[in-house]
Amino acid sequence: MAAAAHPTSLPLAMLLVFGAAKICGEICELLRMPNIVGQIVAGVILGPSALGLVQPASVREFAELGVLFLLFRVGLEVKASELMAVGKTATMVATLGVLVPLAMGYAIYRAGGGSNIESLFVGAAMVATSVGITAQVLASMGLLSAISSRIILAAAVIDDVFGLIVLAIVSSIAHGEINYLQLSITAGLSILFTVLIFSVGTKTVGKVLPKVERKMKSGESQFTIAMILLFALAWLASQAGVAAIIGAFLAGVALAETVDRRVHDLAQGVTELLVPFFLASIGLALDVHVLRDPAALWLAAAITVAAVVSKFIGCGLGAWPLGWTDAKRIGCGMIPRGEVGMVVAQ
Repeated sequence: MAAAAHPTSLPLAMLLVFGAAKICGEICELLRMPNIVGQIVAGVILGPSALGLVQPASVREFAELGVLFLLFRVGLEVKASELMAVGKTATMVATLGVLVPLAMGYAIYRAGGGSNIESLFVGAAMVATSVGITAQVLASMGLLSAISSRIILAAAVIDDVFGLIVLAIVSSIAHGEINYLQLSITAGLSILFTVLIFSVGTKTVGKVLPKVERKMKSGESQFTIAMILLFALAWLASQAGVAAIIGAFLAGVALAETVDRRVHDLAQGVTELLVPFFLASIGLALDVHVLRDPAALWLAAAITVAAVVSKFIGCGLGAWPLGWTDAKRIGCGMIPRGEVGMVVAQ
């Protein structure tokens, strides 16, 4: 079982990860804790930190598909007009939610004796909210329609774009020179791609999809078109310098006001199958043995506290005009980290 990367052991790895994630999720529900916590803990138990039954690489592709479908499903529940309506506030939340964590991460690692470049990378790893984790929590609580949730989702998309731009800048500094032209092109493409899909994507899909559907003879034609758009925008997003998950989310948003309920139900079914692999993969990637070093443990603890405090303060201040209650909710909702942080680490 330790050789979970071997092709013949794939069904066993899937059984272990999916089964353990669902069981641990149910246990957390009984304890009145978020289901998502149990699914991540399942990965920790199965991974190299504990039992070592499953290697992270054995379910990596399922995890990547899982987060794509998660963001696609969330996008289907959100209208582009609703996100555009909170764009100004979301941009302020995202901007402060990038600057404050970047500064705090840099300062803490620098104070701990890290080099300038290392400190910049630590700060960069802290800037982007995990759209996948946040979306899963909001969806499971039935809060996607709340105004604070719409701001959180829009801000999380924006700060993912900002986070990848920050990474490009830090990487350039690490290589000894900053290619301003390349950085400008990358930033411009990523921002243009996101704004374009938000602004004209829904209208275009609304006009084109019915015409294409009428010419298709196969069953579930709307779902087929939706899957093509999902993977196409995910790929285009990665080519434009944005995370693929942002493309998946934008595909859902573009289709939200056009497709039938049947597409929502089919997407939900695929999501229920694949998301446990995404959540468990977070736990699988954790190696607690590195924390045996007291210095590493204290540094990890300091950065964890800073990761929570910096987003709460930065994003909360960005949402302050909405009042204390919504500012608090948005500050908390922007705390989770994940995908972009792992990209920075790699």
